[in-house]
Amino acid sequence: MKKWASVLALFLVGSMLTAGCGSGEKAPAKGKSIKELKIAVAPYKDAKTVQTKIAPLGKLLQKKMQEKGYNIDKVTVNVGTSYKAVGEALSSGSADAGFISGGTYVLYDKEIDVLLTALRQTIDKTSDDLKLWNNGQPEKFTKNLTTYYRSCFLVGPSAKGKALLAKVKNGQQPTWEELNALTWSVMGPSSASGYMYPSLWLKKHYGKQITDLAHVVQADSYTTSLARLASGQADILVAYSHIRANLAEDWQKKFGRTKNIWEETGVIGITDKIYNDTVSVSKASKLMTDEKFRKAFGEALIEISKTPEGAKVLKSLGHWGYDWTESKNYDAEREVIKMLKK
Repeated sequence: MKKWASVLALFLVGSMLTAGCGSGEKAPAKGKSIKELKIAVAPYKDAKTVQTKIAPLGKLLQKKMQEKGYNIDKVTVNVGTSYKAVGEALSSGSADAGFISGGTYVLYDKEIDVLLTALRQTIDKTSDDLKLWNNGQPEKFTKNLTTYYRSCFLVGPSAKGKALLAKVKNGQQPTWEELNALTWSVMGPSSASGYMYPSLWLKKHYGKQITDLAHVVQADSYTTSLARLASGQADILVAYSHIRANLAEDWQKKFGRTKNIWEETGVIGITDKIYNDTVSVSKASKLMTDEKFRKAFGEALIEISKTPEGAKVLKSLGHWGYDWTESKNYDAEREVIKMLKK
């Protein structure tokens, strides 16, 4: 009996030690395992700046997607060299999802699907009344969120820029010859506010497009365009209408101007409303062909945008939240492209 009791005791101790070792190890993660989620981001501002500020999104997505049953080993977030580069990445499937403009989505809508639309903080100047834009008062952000914005034609402190602004302030419309004499800084052809809508505005008012202008330089970001305007390398730029409110500090601290941006720049044109940026997904992505994963990804971004940490990251893109959207919401973009091709 004593011998049997000793054997039983040893067995129980061994069992306890085995259980103890097991409790110290991590239990296998529940849910579906994903090796990598690749996200491409359009260069809304200077690419390096965006890359730094958007980097934490990877870990936020990993955590949120795990809550939804997806264990993602790696989330890669890269900022593209241009809007076109991001569109091409999504088109080919080398990126699973992307933060892109509505114009970029429409240009590639045979290869990509739109999932979410961004919500933006509005500014207190929303009409196309040029007197309001040139009243010398800074544009200020409000607490309201919106699904649209506008594009503006912003002239700078160069001699030609000042002369044209003075004419507009007197209620006169610039001639095509005057506009054609300026040096323009624009974004790539897939940018809604940096190319498409401004080109449409020119067509409506002058029967011309950006491609008809004699002196055009393409920028890799709006920050670059504004830097050119500040230095006099460009007389005019086209950009989202809240660019001054967004980059006012850069005008003096980064670009070395002595006066504030509202004293040295002016608006000579405002476009129609533009539907906000998108979160779009690649049709060539195996991940995004899974409707459950796609839905979970969209929910994750919406939820992340409502957290303090997530909001801080996403606001670096000018996105204050997201809402579900569908292809028809970007029909106006398609109309723009159609008109520009005529």
